[in-house]
Amino acid sequence: MTGIGRLNEKPLHAALKEWYRQEGDLVEEPLEGFVVDLVRDGFLIEIQTRGFSAMRSKFDRLLDSYSMRLVHPIAARKWIVKLDEDGAEVSRRRSPRRGIAADVCQELVSFPSLLSHPNFTLEIALVEEEEIRRPDARKGWRRGGFVIEERRLIDVLETVELGSSPELLGLLPEGLPDPFTTADLARCLGRSRHFAQEVAYCLRVSDAIETAGRGKQGILYVRP
Repeated sequence: MTGIGRLNEKPLHAALKEWYRQEGDLVEEPLEGFVVDLVRDGFLIEIQTRGFSAMRSKFDRLLDSYSMRLVHPIAARKWIVKLDEDGAEVSRRRSPRRGIAADVCQELVSFPSLLSHPNFTLEIALVEEEEIRRPDARKGWRRGGFVIEERRLIDVLETVELGSSPELLGLLPEGLPDPFTTADLARCLGRSRHFAQEVAYCLRVSDAIETAGRGKQGILYVRP
C-alpha cells in the first residue's frame, strides 16, 4: 500500500489536510492499494506540496473511477526562519518573493494531461507559510550553510480552482497582448522566459490557448 502516511507526514501537508477536512471525511483512507488523504462521500481529495509526477500511478489507477481534487499550496507570503544547532530561532525575515497561481505550472508541466480529465480538478491554495531552515554546512552551501527542514502553514489566503480550459486562462496576467509570445508572458508575469514557456506549454496542452504562427520573438499564442 502506497501513500504519504502519518508517520512521515510533513507539517505543511498535515496542516492543509486538517484545513480541508470536514466532519464525516475519511482521513488517510486505503483505496485500491493506495492511501487517499481525504474521502468525502466518494469524492477524493489529495494534497500534494510538490512532485505531481510522483502521483502518476495513483491517478492512473483511481481517476477513471472517482472524482478527484488535487490541492497544491503556493507560498504567496513566506517567512524564512533560521534555527541554530539546538533548534532555537535565531532569525526571521519575510521573503521578497511572492508566489502566484501560475507557479503551479512548474509542477503541472510534468503531467499536463491531468487537466483534460473530466474527473479531475486542481485547486491552488495561496498560503502564508514559514520556511524553517537549519544549519548544515555540507548540504547547505547554496543557502549560506542552511538547509530547508520543513514548511509550516500560517494561513490559507485564497484558493483558485482550475477545472476547465476557460478557468486556466485566469493564470494569464493582465496587459498581455493578443497574440502574445512567451517573452510577452515573462514580462507581464515578472518571471523568467523559461517559466513563461512552462506556463504556455501547460495551457496549450490543455487547449486553453492555441498557436498562431511565429513572430520575431518566437511562437505566437492566442486565446481560442
